[in-house]
Amino acid sequence: MQNHFELFQLPARFDVDQDALDAAYRDVQGRVHPDRFVNASDAEKRVAMQWATRANEAYQVLRQPQRRAQYLCELNGVDLQTESNTAMPVDFLMQQMEWREALADARAAKDAGALDELDAQVRGEKKRRLAQVGQQLDAGDYATAAQGVRALMFLDKFGDELHHAFEALDS
Repeated sequence: MQNHFELFQLPARFDVDQDALDAAYRDVQGRVHPDRFVNASDAEKRVAMQWATRANEAYQVLRQPQRRAQYLCELNGVDLQTESNTAMPVDFLMQQMEWREALADARAAKDAGALDELDAQVRGEKKRRLAQVGQQLDAGDYATAAQGVRALMFLDKFGDELHHAFEALDS
């Protein structure tokens, strides 16, 4: 079975040409769209629907950098161990603790400015780590990249907590 990159005839790299991905997706969807199979047999319609669904799923993974990074790790035999491996470098854990403390303080003070500042820091860190993971993946260092992907998952979870804090201020 083809992997997502093969489906769209793209190199299996983190650095994806978004325009090429979009064009390849439209091409695949054009060939398997159910409207093209209205007069086909039920089996042909089912196969076309399966291909269309697969193309949608592959596109969603490849167009989102973090999901693409996770997919590349898994494609290259590196299990992210998201449930069992929560070990992170000490400096990353210290930063998380500082941010959690800042979040608690901002919530208690109902300080939207402090939440904005924290949000900017987290988005900046996520952008930096994503670039680093991309370089590691494109250099073939999937094991190191996997730890970076796990760190990004931590940052996503913290970003969700920030989002909830903003919502709580608005209500």
